[in-house]
Amino acid sequence: MAIPDYQKLMLPLLKIAGDGKEHVKREALNELALQFGLTDEERKELLPSGNQAVFDNRLGWARTYLKKAGLIQYIQRGHFQITDRGKSVLAQNPVGINVAYLRQFPEFLEFQGTKKTATSTDPTESPDLVTETPEELVGAGYLKLRKQLEFELLSRVKSSPPEFFERLVVRLLTTMGYGGSLADAGKAIGKTGDGGIDGVIKEDKLGLDLLYIQAKRWDNASVGRPEIQKFVGALHGKRSRKGIFLTTSTFTKEAREYAEGLETKIILIDGEQLAELMFDYEVGVSTESTYLVKRIDSDFFEDEGGTDSAAEADPK
Repeated sequence: MAIPDYQKLMLPLLKIAGDGKEHVKREALNELALQFGLTDEERKELLPSGNQAVFDNRLGWARTYLKKAGLIQYIQRGHFQITDRGKSVLAQNPVGINVAYLRQFPEFLEFQGTKKTATSTDPTESPDLVTETPEELVGAGYLKLRKQLEFELLSRVKSSPPEFFERLVVRLLTTMGYGGSLADAGKAIGKTGDGGIDGVIKEDKLGLDLLYIQAKRWDNASVGRPEIQKFVGALHGKRSRKGIFLTTSTFTKEAREYAEGLETKIILIDGEQLAELMFDYEVGVSTESTYLVKRIDSDFFEDEGGTDSAAEADPK
C-alpha cells in the first residue's frame, strides 16, 4: 500500500487521541503504520534530503496542522492530547479531515497566513490539491532542478572533444580525493596507450596503490561485456586488481553482471552516474542559490526549562 499523504493521516490521528488520554507520537506512528498496512520498506523510505522518513514527516505535519487548528494540544515533547474542539469534531463523525476542513478555524487560517473566505466543512467538496508536505515540495523541486542540470551536463560532455573528456576525468577523480596532485593525475591519464587502459592514477595522495582507468566518450552505443573483458585482461597484465571504467553512455546488463562476478574490483561509472558525481563534487557546476531548511532546537528550550510547545511548528 502506498504511504498515505499527511491529510489522510489527520482523521486517524485525531481518532487515536479521541480517548482523551495523553499519547506519544512514536506510539501513534506505529499504530497508524499498522492501520495503513505499511511495509518495513515503506516505513524506511526517506525524503529526498535523506534526513527523515517520509511517513514520519507526514505524520509530523498532520499533528502540527491538527494542533494549529486547535483539535489537539502538545503536553510535552512528543506527547499530545485531544482538546474539547477535537472531541466536538469527532462527535460530528466527519468522513475526513484535510486542509479545506481545517480552514473553518480562525487559528488555522492565521497559521496559514490566509483570510477566511468561503469555507466548507466537507472535505469531499473542496479538497486541498496539495498533498505533499513542505519538505516534500522542496525536495521534489530540488530533484527536478538537479536532474535537469545533470542531463545538460552529460549533453555538454558528450559534445566536447576527447581531450576535454580526459581533463574532466582528471578533475573529477582528483576532486574525489584520488590521484595525488592535479599535475600528477594529468600526466597519468590518457598517456599509457596500453591496450584496454587509458591511464593510471594514484588511489591516494601517497601513491600506496594505483588505479587503472578506462574512459570511453560514447554517445548511443552501450559498453558491452567484451570491452570489460579486455579491460580486465589489461589489469591482469599490470598485476592490478583495481580499475575504474567510465563512459558517457551506458553498460549492458551482461557487462554489469560480468563485472559484479569478478574477483578483480571493477567500478563501472555510466553517463548518468558521471553527471551525478560531477554535480555532487561541483565539477563543471557552480552554486547559484542556497536555501536552508531549519527547525526548532528542542534541546535549547529544554535547557531553558521550556516544553515541546515551543517547537509546535516542527513536524519532527
